[in-house]
Amino acid sequence: MISPDIHLQIGSLLFEGLDQIDLTGPFEVLSRIPNSTYRLYGKTSDGVRDIRGLRLAPDASLADAPKLDVLHVPGGYGQEALMEDVEVISWVRQQAEGAVCVFSVCTGALICGAAGLLKGRRATTHWSAFELLPIFGALPVNERVVMDGNMVFAAGVTAGIDGALRVAANLRGDEVAQAIQLYMQYAPEPPFNSGTPETAPPAVWKAAQQSARKITEQREQTARRVARHLGIGPTAAAS
Repeated sequence: MISPDIHLQIGSLLFEGLDQIDLTGPFEVLSRIPNSTYRLYGKTSDGVRDIRGLRLAPDASLADAPKLDVLHVPGGYGQEALMEDVEVISWVRQQAEGAVCVFSVCTGALICGAAGLLKGRRATTHWSAFELLPIFGALPVNERVVMDGNMVFAAGVTAGIDGALRVAANLRGDEVAQAIQLYMQYAPEPPFNSGTPETAPPAVWKAAQQSARKITEQREQTARRVARHLGIGPTAAAS
């Protein structure tokens, strides 16, 4: 827990084709952390659209970002275009150095992997990319939220809310996180028990795998290419 007297700079990476819930779910939590400033940072000051077309605008460009205490890296299909973007990956790497917390959501973990941040780390990501984590030297853990040192990893999409609440608790204590959760009235009661590969009906799971096959194969090719460039070898199988 960080002293409540210390002001925190919190920033999220914004990019074309991200999944907005990876961003806006955690935003609901992170923007309410006491004595902090929260901002969105994009490669340029131009607005972007999320994977479904929602328009979003950064507060500032990457070049104008201060040294962040908390770096939030969302995911989404647009992650693929960033994996070999030297400017973005260098920014993520530089911001992670000395950060109190680096928080990835969904396939934001692969962006962190491209920045060399996953080697030897316990991590998680969206089920469609989970098997790619060892390529970046990570130790995959099939849990909704995984913490390793100063890094917090949330699995797919809505798990970002859970991860952000854990970040808030780490920074300002459990009661602050609980108060934020209460304000959000975050008490999920989903109508179906189909939120994980283990609980989804077999036909639903098979269709989802087929739908994600193309992007998963593309991500694997990019991940292996980036990992070779970084000189990172794969870890053992997932736990």
